[in-house]
Amino acid sequence: MLDYLSSKSPRILVAGDFMIDHYVWCDCTKISPEAPVLVMKNIKEDKRLGGAGNVYANLQSLGAKVFALGVIGDDENGKILKEKLNGKFFVEKNRKTPLKTRILSHSQQVLRIDDEDDFGTALEVQVIQEFKSIVQDFDAVVLSDYAKGNLSQNICQELIKCANNLNIPILIDPKGNDFSKYKNATLLTPNKKEALEVLKIDTLNKNNLESAIKKIKDDFNLMYSIITLSEEGIALFDDRLRIIPAKALEVYDVTGAGDSVIAMLAFALALKIDIFQACEFANKAAAVVVSKIGSVSVSFDEIKNLEKASFFEKIKTKEELCSLIKDKKVVFSNGCFDILHFGHIKYLEKAKKMGQILVVGLNSDQSVKRLKGQERPINHELERACMLASLYFVDYVVIFDEDTPYELIQYLKPDILVKGADYKNKEIIGSNLVNKVELIEFEKGFSTSDIIKKIKK
Repeated sequence: MLDYLSSKSPRILVAGDFMIDHYVWCDCTKISPEAPVLVMKNIKEDKRLGGAGNVYANLQSLGAKVFALGVIGDDENGKILKEKLNGKFFVEKNRKTPLKTRILSHSQQVLRIDDEDDFGTALEVQVIQEFKSIVQDFDAVVLSDYAKGNLSQNICQELIKCANNLNIPILIDPKGNDFSKYKNATLLTPNKKEALEVLKIDTLNKNNLESAIKKIKDDFNLMYSIITLSEEGIALFDDRLRIIPAKALEVYDVTGAGDSVIAMLAFALALKIDIFQACEFANKAAAVVVSKIGSVSVSFDEIKNLEKASFFEKIKTKEELCSLIKDKKVVFSNGCFDILHFGHIKYLEKAKKMGQILVVGLNSDQSVKRLKGQERPINHELERACMLASLYFVDYVVIFDEDTPYELIQYLKPDILVKGADYKNKEIIGSNLVNKVELIEFEKGFSTSDIIKKIKK
């Protein structure tokens, strides 16, 4: 599918808050004698496309034909945007083009300085008229809102109405605690913090996520409801809730991750790709971006390299697994696998020999806590999944949140269920759902609990 996407060049219109990201790279080796502050020595600096400009850059890097529409100031930074971007910019006098200056030392962001005017544009009519005159030439529209005044209630509603009339998907990266101006859009991409603010709730967890994401969909009449969950991935609700697990382990800088997500979603939906697959691609794009420093764009080659260099492709949702294991002799085993040891390895190696495909069901962090107490697990679920996926004889890993794997076994319908020999003469959950149950002797002297006790001593 990545090869298919990389061969296409959809036409995408990006409107919203265009700005400049200014990076100042410094060396810091001492504290000022005048005050308890760092002394920074300027090494180099550069200016990059920011805000809606970063969405534009990501789409261009993916191979899309992109057009920008926005309002800028009559200043040097506005000129940079006009020079670097293909599009239509209305210049507003006595207005600053937003500039974000980030001071970095040893790849760490130390300080950010924002130079901008926070007010709406007086050029609403011009923006709306321009949009209506050109939108029919595009396959998708992105509205990138950074609360700098270029996407007012009137502009958003007029643009959404026009795109809907032409059956063109319109995706919005929202800002603020009132999403009413985005009503009737194809989808929004709020992060967890933004979702909490608009829903006016304190926490978002597995107990209330489905009701929360559905409420956003219903309240604002969206085709799809999405919440980006940082290290937990992307939550999607169309007719039901689905979680697409995050793909990144190494996170260096989250700047621009949201831009890469909405760019990939727009690219995929412009080509009429299924929304679930689109979210999977968006997760992969974000994984590339957060592994870099600063506002950067992502390419399909980088996503392909990420897949080649990782075991992430073995970590699947139960929905993904259905088509992958169809017509195969599937062996299923499950557990917490908190600290992977030699006993686990030998056990799973023997399990693999009993069929064509070995699927390992992995208890989620919350599931482990309920089963083994609040001090467990030692390792995060994604780390545990990656360790299992690194074993060549494990074909797929699927994380489940229930206390038992019964529902997962019922969904996947494996042929063989494998458990440890200590289950002899005991009730085995899911045994009534499979053709055969196999018991495997554990290697003596290996236990996660014993390893933890030994470390504590």
